[in-house]
Amino acid sequence: MHRRVATLLLTVLTAVTAAAQSTTPPARRPAARKPVPPPPPVKEAPELICPTPLGAGVNTKLDFCDVMSGRDVTAGVIVRFPAHKGPVTLSFDLHNRHTYSEEQVKGNRAFARYTATVGVLTMDNTLVQRAVVQNEFRKVSDFVDRIGGGAGPAGIKAVAPTGIESISILIPEDEVQVSILGEKLTVERLDGTATYSSPGRPIAVISNVMIEYRPPPPPPAKAAPAPKKR
Repeated sequence: MHRRVATLLLTVLTAVTAAAQSTTPPARRPAARKPVPPPPPVKEAPELICPTPLGAGVNTKLDFCDVMSGRDVTAGVIVRFPAHKGPVTLSFDLHNRHTYSEEQVKGNRAFARYTATVGVLTMDNTLVQRAVVQNEFRKVSDFVDRIGGGAGPAGIKAVAPTGIESISILIPEDEVQVSILGEKLTVERLDGTATYSSPGRPIAVISNVMIEYRPPPPPPAKAAPAPKKR
């Protein structure tokens, strides 16, 4: 009797051991990689090519650039963009330009109403957006700033920016640079109105040029090489 019980227990124990050995634990799944968050947006002054700089502001210390009329995008104010993902936001302040005359101001004849239109274009001459600034000039306080480096009193130029319009334009992702060209300028004075659009004429002034963009994501990390078999 005892022998039969021992034989039965041995049989059961052997079966349990064999089943345990034949059951393989489930393979562990590798932990899912968390998606890499996109880099934060960057706002900075871009690389700028200004063919006709007006000069630096005496008070603001900003660089002011004349925007000339024309049809050749390579001759405009060129704004270059670094590597980026998604569209780029281009912003700048747009001004009219006025030539100051102390005599006209004292004689109450300095009034002028300016309306300037410029275009932001891709390098294949496609218009992205137009921008307009309009303002009136009557007295010195209507200047945004005075420009140094001139032959006038205290070395100040007679020409200076007046009026201000803050411009913001969304540039398509594929563009690496754009051109800003003048289109036309309308000037209303006490003695009449004139419109200018012939190539090579200063139409407006820009300053405080900035871009905001998102840098491209970093390249994916290379997988670690498999360990060599001994």
